[in-house]
Amino acid sequence: MESEPTAGVTVAEEVLDPESNSLEQPLLKRSPTLSSNPLALVGAKVSHIESLDYEINENDLFKHDWRSRSTVQVLQYIVLKWTLAFLVGLLTGVIASLINLAIENIAGMKLLVVTKFVEKEKYLTGFAYFAGANLALTAVAAVLCVVYAPTAAGPGIPEIKAYLNGVDTPNMFGASTLIVKIIGSIAAVSAGLDLGKEGPLVHIGSCIASLLGNGGTTEYRIKWKWLRYFNNDRDRRDLITCGSASGVCAAFRSPVGGVLFALEEVATWWRSALLWRTFFGTAVVVVVLRAFMEFCNSGNCGLFGKGGLILFDVSDVTVRYHAMDLLPVVVIGVIGGVLGSLYNYLLHKVLRLYNLINEKGRIHKLLLALAVSLFTSVCLYSLPFLARCYPCDPSLPAESCPTTGRTGNFKQFNCPPGYYNDLATLLHSTNDDAVRNIFSTSTPTEFHPLSLLIFFALYCILGLVTFGIAVPSGLFLPIILMGSAYGRLLGLAMSHYTNIDEGLYAVLGAASLMAGSMRMTVSLCVIFLELTNNLLLLPITMIVLLISKTVGDIFNPSIYEIILHLKGLPFLEAHAEPWMRNLSVGELAAAKPSVVTLHGVEKVAHLVEVLRNTTHNGFPVVDEGVVLPAGLPMGATELHGLVLRSHIIAVLRKKWFLPERRRTEEWEVREQFTSVDLAERGKKIEQVEVTEDEMEMYVDLHPFTNTTPYTVVESMSVAKAVVLFRMVGLRHLLIVPKYQAAGMSPVTGILTRQDLRGHNILAAFPHLAKSKRRDKGR
Repeated sequence: MESEPTAGVTVAEEVLDPESNSLEQPLLKRSPTLSSNPLALVGAKVSHIESLDYEINENDLFKHDWRSRSTVQVLQYIVLKWTLAFLVGLLTGVIASLINLAIENIAGMKLLVVTKFVEKEKYLTGFAYFAGANLALTAVAAVLCVVYAPTAAGPGIPEIKAYLNGVDTPNMFGASTLIVKIIGSIAAVSAGLDLGKEGPLVHIGSCIASLLGNGGTTEYRIKWKWLRYFNNDRDRRDLITCGSASGVCAAFRSPVGGVLFALEEVATWWRSALLWRTFFGTAVVVVVLRAFMEFCNSGNCGLFGKGGLILFDVSDVTVRYHAMDLLPVVVIGVIGGVLGSLYNYLLHKVLRLYNLINEKGRIHKLLLALAVSLFTSVCLYSLPFLARCYPCDPSLPAESCPTTGRTGNFKQFNCPPGYYNDLATLLHSTNDDAVRNIFSTSTPTEFHPLSLLIFFALYCILGLVTFGIAVPSGLFLPIILMGSAYGRLLGLAMSHYTNIDEGLYAVLGAASLMAGSMRMTVSLCVIFLELTNNLLLLPITMIVLLISKTVGDIFNPSIYEIILHLKGLPFLEAHAEPWMRNLSVGELAAAKPSVVTLHGVEKVAHLVEVLRNTTHNGFPVVDEGVVLPAGLPMGATELHGLVLRSHIIAVLRKKWFLPERRRTEEWEVREQFTSVDLAERGKKIEQVEVTEDEMEMYVDLHPFTNTTPYTVVESMSVAKAVVLFRMVGLRHLLIVPKYQAAGMSPVTGILTRQDLRGHNILAAFPHLAKSKRRDKGR
């Protein structure tokens, strides 16, 4: 992030009533400086954070590059975008299929062996095998995350949200992160931990998109000429948006839901062309998944069968409900909002505790993951012994009840022949099978209240203690399991008063808890609609989601917003705080050190000094004594534009120096530089060697200066500036004076992402907190 050095400022007069203050007046007494913190937790590693350059840099080289592109090159650029979107969808679908195949076979074989030990009444041996296998799988996932790719831990969705918001998240989309995410997801989910592969699949899709756009890793890149078009942050952002949508589609087999998830939850920037490419990518994912499932239906995938994807097809179920049925639907929505906000609150406390433990080192991270795995194994193995055995319904086929080891709704476990254990049906299944079982329709007497209550309480506890350990993990599945449990419980209680099937109650419960925790509505509605394949569920699903989100918003933010805050990622929200209307950008700039400006033709020594003594990533370029058209006063000062630090470093590294102070011609610059040369990032001034003779030479900054930077008048409110900054995806926002006079600088300040964050502004203007509390009280 664009960090600022400290400097003193004058103290403004205190205004008694900040609500009545005009933007023309000095607002409040402020602290010495507007502070910023460029450090944040990316994945599980503290990193230095910078912003991304999503703005089009319209300098002379860029303009020439676009003017010189032929029709064939423009067509090549468009075709390449669609080709990469196709490859993102194809690879995401293939990898998701392989992950599902591996999880179902590894977890299925483990459960089959455990079932055999239980049938032979070798309970201790069965537990030793069950716990040992889970510990070994958890150790594989944790060691890979702790040692090789700390950014692979967790779901990755908060970091993706931050990246698409304009925050550079280092090492988040590398090849090592992708490999560890794939292997770690397989191991962690197979270990029976209360986590899902849905969040990691979103991260996996984003990693694939980033690597394709970059042509590979930083060390090993394909530098084909046609890939140079994607060597910029804007196109990488679009590709990663496609990747995140493809990941959701791969998790739920929901193409439209994946597109809407990217639009509603992760993306900050959106346009119609991106909508089409994202939809194309998810369509490719669905085709791959369908082909994979058709292949596996012939028995070629071992224990995969119908597992591996959360499917709940109730297209053949007639959904009937009346006006009286809306009351329990509303109750489900309210409960989902309350429980979702409570889950967010408790998970926030647990994550803060885990951060303290993880800070102690790698061993502590590994031991924490293994402890959670052991606790999970004890609960999953022992709790089914507390449940009663129930006789099978005589109307059911003999091969479906009970089932021994195979996928099914009536697992025998420790029961005699002809009886089944309903709690073992839920706990001794793969995660996706557990969802499928609890969602099952036309099974009104299968699960009993006590078993559902135990299942709900257990997954509430496991959901809190599992998320945050050093393994790839997702929040979707734990929340679905918790929500479906209380939904089915309510369905049991209302069975005599409603026409809605208990399995549909479970679906509504899962949807309500997800909306209450994640605060998504449109994308969740479509995802559940595509899962159920029944349009009749649409009205009541919409009601549940709207109520749950509304109730949850009363108490706290969404779970992803909480995680972003915990990690310290400088995410800019869609709406500015109301109290920001009481502050102008001019007053905000006055709380910062004076802006550092450069001349159009600058001495090399001065450039090196500025780069070494500041951490700014952009510098206004100002020309003095500009000759204006006839009839206007002479000696005007011109704001030529904004030049980036990376572009200055590129010039210094190439040693494009002039012996005298003069402006260069266009052909001189084009002989030495292309727009591709300016796209390279990551170089530091410490890596540049300049001799004493070169220090006395000059650099013409005009060809590298963005002549069309976004500017605002100093009287604009901060609230309006925040909305502009976020919507356009800026890194720098120049402030120009309201009044122009001879000798005045044409730029009064420059604002960056950290300057527009609420807590930083309140630290510099503490009395604004009074206005903030007043707004909340209304």
